[in-house]
Amino acid sequence: MDDFLIYFGYLLLAVTVGLYSFSFFRKEKANVFLLLYLGFSFVVQFGMELLYHLKMNNLLLMNLFFLGQMVLLGLFYRSLYKQEIQKKFVLITLGLALVILIARLVYDPALQFKFNLFQITVTSLLTVVFALIHFYNMITEKKEYYYLTIGVIGYMFGGTVLFLIGNLTIGLSDDIKYLSWRLNAFLFIVYYFFILFEWMKSFSKKNAEI
Repeated sequence: MDDFLIYFGYLLLAVTVGLYSFSFFRKEKANVFLLLYLGFSFVVQFGMELLYHLKMNNLLLMNLFFLGQMVLLGLFYRSLYKQEIQKKFVLITLGLALVILIARLVYDPALQFKFNLFQITVTSLLTVVFALIHFYNMITEKKEYYYLTIGVIGYMFGGTVLFLIGNLTIGLSDDIKYLSWRLNAFLFIVYYFFILFEWMKSFSKKNAEI
């Protein structure tokens, strides 16, 4: 069951990358930062899976993923904002977060190869803040990337909570320990369904101008 959730999630990610790549390169409609994020996600997930099968530590890639995710989604939402103060907020908070996180890695390089819960929490919640700002803007502006934003908020917030629970249950039974990880795999699938639904609503021939 766990393998099915994981590989089905990878399949959804691959399809998503393909569809948004088509919309960007052929139709020039999809956002470049979103496409970079999806491509980055696919490459890192593939790398993590490869290292796992080679029985090598893949936590370095995992930690890199959360940093890259924060930066690329932050720049994605910044490109959607209309107000200059919101654009500056993204750059300032991204800069501060990167300084803090990189400083911790310099102080303790071993964190790169550990489950870095602090980094996961900071990067995910900051991304949620960027998404919430865009969600607030859509009250009075065009509902651009509406479904995708719902997915980002739900997955980033829910995933962070599950990682926190998983960390607290390490010393408990395996059933309880891995329940949070299974739920996170399920959230991963739901997340990419939202992104695919966004493509269907915004970029497919049926719902968007060619």
